[in-house]
Amino acid sequence: MDFALSEEQRLLREQIVRFATEELNEGLIERDHSQGFPQDLWRKCGAIGIQGLPVPEAYGGSGVDALTCAVALEALGYGCRDGGLVFALCAHLLSCVVPLLKFGTEEQKRRYLPGLSDGRLVGVHAMTEPETGSDAFAMRTHAVPDSDGYRISGVKTFISNATVADLVIVFALTDATKGFHGGVTAFLVERGAAGFTASQKFEKMGLRTAPLGELIFDGVRVGPEAILGGVGGGAMVFTTAMDWERACLAASHIGTMDRLLEQSITYARTRRQFGQSIGKFQAVAHRIADMKVQLEAARLLVYRSAWRLANARSAALATVQVHGGYGFMTEYEVERALRDAVGSTIYSGTSEIQRNIIARWLGL
Repeated sequence: MDFALSEEQRLLREQIVRFATEELNEGLIERDHSQGFPQDLWRKCGAIGIQGLPVPEAYGGSGVDALTCAVALEALGYGCRDGGLVFALCAHLLSCVVPLLKFGTEEQKRRYLPGLSDGRLVGVHAMTEPETGSDAFAMRTHAVPDSDGYRISGVKTFISNATVADLVIVFALTDATKGFHGGVTAFLVERGAAGFTASQKFEKMGLRTAPLGELIFDGVRVGPEAILGGVGGGAMVFTTAMDWERACLAASHIGTMDRLLEQSITYARTRRQFGQSIGKFQAVAHRIADMKVQLEAARLLVYRSAWRLANARSAALATVQVHGGYGFMTEYEVERALRDAVGSTIYSGTSEIQRNIIARWLGL
């Protein structure tokens, strides 16, 4: 299988790296401290098409395939040091835009995709609940029939982009007798709907510029036009979003790993101890060599849509260790990458859930 980039992919990668490096990093330390969502940068990203990468041109996007989308997000992760912004963009694109593109009616796609693609709208995906975590089968949020529509009641928590969301894909139980497969339906709920509120913003260890919050649905009424993927079709909507997110979100981590590797090499060449650069010491050189091996293995697996997200944390930790005491200091901006990487073992399903999925693929 040949993963050499086409000329179009190479140019797209160069464009996004240049854009991210020049436009998305200014004021990052202050944003990280204040945990502020950079709405102006979000709109800039929309202007060059990041939020609409796989969306057909007819709906305001670029119409690229999944591999090209991964290449673009890798470039974003490489050029943008704001892990929170990168994550917020990926969450919007992969868990909201993609399922709307794949399962939306023509009316739904024409209504929402242009704004989601150009940065005017922020999308979210709401599955996790306070008492269920990664266990979608234990869902408590429910939707009961109301005339020709439904009323949704329940609470979703740890929702990315929750406090800035304009559109939510919320999953609710519509037939308890069928459970997750056949009994859950995905609904589109807009900001401002009666009974719908974003109740709080959580303080986080990392990914601080990606707002994480709780969504409350208190008898929110939706019509039949809000159903995404058909009544009872929520499981397919959710798994499709997770397939895209688990593969392409990892691509952004590869970009981060690549940048961290380059940063570590530069530091190891210029930092001198005992009369020579620290890169001459075997312990440092071997650690960096391991980072290179992890990077290349991860890139290959992501391009095959099967890389486990936790490797990004290993690269960030190794970078901190290569930098020694300086890596622990905020001025070197290395410790932030480690804080941001910790979340990769939790979102889109914990690492343990990912192992369960792999085990099921193996027939275990």
